[in-house]
Amino acid sequence: MLDELQVRNLGLIEEATVEPGGGFVVVTGETGTGKTLLLGALRLLRGEPARKDQIGPAGDEARVEGRFVVDGVETTLGRRVGAARSRAYLDGAMVPVKALARKMEHLVEIVGQHDHLRLADRSALLGMVDSALTGAERGAVAAYERAWEHLVELRARADLIGGDRRALERELDMLRFQIDEIEGAAFAPGDDVELDRTASRLRNAEELGAHLAAAAGALGDEGAAGALHVAVRELTAAARLDPDLGAIADQLTDLAGILADAGTDVARRQMDLDVEPAVLEEVERRLALLGDLRRKYGDDLDDVLAFAERARARVAELGDLLEEAEELGGRIDRAAADVADAAEALTAVRVKAAERIRAGALEHLRELGFSSPLLGFTFERVDPGPRGADRVELGFSSDDTLAPAPIGRVASGGELSRIVLAVRLAAASATAEVLAFDEIDAGVGGVTALAMGRKLADLARGRQVLCVTHLPQVAAFADHHLVVERTGTTATVRRVDGEARLEELSRMLSGLPDSIKGREHAAELLELAASATR
Repeated sequence: MLDELQVRNLGLIEEATVEPGGGFVVVTGETGTGKTLLLGALRLLRGEPARKDQIGPAGDEARVEGRFVVDGVETTLGRRVGAARSRAYLDGAMVPVKALARKMEHLVEIVGQHDHLRLADRSALLGMVDSALTGAERGAVAAYERAWEHLVELRARADLIGGDRRALERELDMLRFQIDEIEGAAFAPGDDVELDRTASRLRNAEELGAHLAAAAGALGDEGAAGALHVAVRELTAAARLDPDLGAIADQLTDLAGILADAGTDVARRQMDLDVEPAVLEEVERRLALLGDLRRKYGDDLDDVLAFAERARARVAELGDLLEEAEELGGRIDRAAADVADAAEALTAVRVKAAERIRAGALEHLRELGFSSPLLGFTFERVDPGPRGADRVELGFSSDDTLAPAPIGRVASGGELSRIVLAVRLAAASATAEVLAFDEIDAGVGGVTALAMGRKLADLARGRQVLCVTHLPQVAAFADHHLVVERTGTTATVRRVDGEARLEELSRMLSGLPDSIKGREHAAELLELAASATR
């Protein structure tokens, strides 16, 4: 239930703290006092759009806070509305406005005086019928949702494969060509570096040969090798006279071996330069081929090889998709048939629920002053969608001699208020913890008003019901009575009991709060309401 509501600078209400209490709570007041602002505060907590004209003159923003207690668990919601933006709070933390809407969805439901428009709205009407399904019947909803989701998944898979199968096959052909082109070049990682080195050596063979010849001459018998041979011979002879020189002779001997190896390597490199022009041509061809692949598939050889790997993976994926496409059509057909069967089962339970609503609503309508009303739901099969394959409409006639027609075309203002209440009661769609009625008693009076008050009081058994009303017959049934009063540009909210409540009911009855006869009538009305709800 709504345990406490705080309002600051909301329209005419500068500041008010309301503790409604449980059961049936009515809000009354003179026309223009701003009594509907309390339900406006609840609408803000429900996440409904905020308007700048809701900000009162006592500051730059309007503030609303509500504390709800459900099964001992307390939840606090808040909303601040400024000229430029609004902010939402849940248990003290700032949250998106949508978070309030989700939280309040099962906490508060507001039924307005224009709620008959929802009875004419096919989507809202379908939701009301679904809310009246029993626990067992809700299994049909779940079964349909599963069947629909499966069909949607299969269709999404078909979209992934693509509506133009030939386009996928063209992509597959292109990928295979690209893979063949890369694999046909037979490059391995590191080949690009080796080709660059080989090409540089072959392109500069003449200059390299000159350098190598000069090096060979410097290292040969006429050069370093010959001089080093003389040095080794002399030091070896000297070592026989001075053994300490043996170490140096050994070092030179080792150096002579290294020099001989170097000479051999230089000679071999000279021989390698003796190549046919065809060798260089082949290297140049390979480099050109690599350049072409890099232009198409990547900045370097590693990128080219990685492209080929990705292409092979995509080829495998496309092969699986095209193979799956062969049998996906049949799976979609079977899933569509399952959806049709589930939709038929869902329609059947909806028709039963609608019949329960119809029967219950007719009983309520008769108690609300209609002698022989007619009410009926019409179901029409439509293409399946997320919520089923039903289009539902509600028809009404105030007398059984008239054919039912859409509510908005045949019902007067007073009739609409009673229809809304009767259908709501019959649908048991008030699944929220708090149900608020915003002046739905327009055009109602007399005995019918008493019946409406009794209905609202009955509805409040086991839940909290708030009602903004101008009817004393309705207000007399309340467990708690709040009055909104206006002084100049400021409105206040107070709870009335005892004599103060008699005074308010007298004002509502006769316009004379201090009238003795008015108070007597108010006391009689309270006694009548008390006896009717015993």
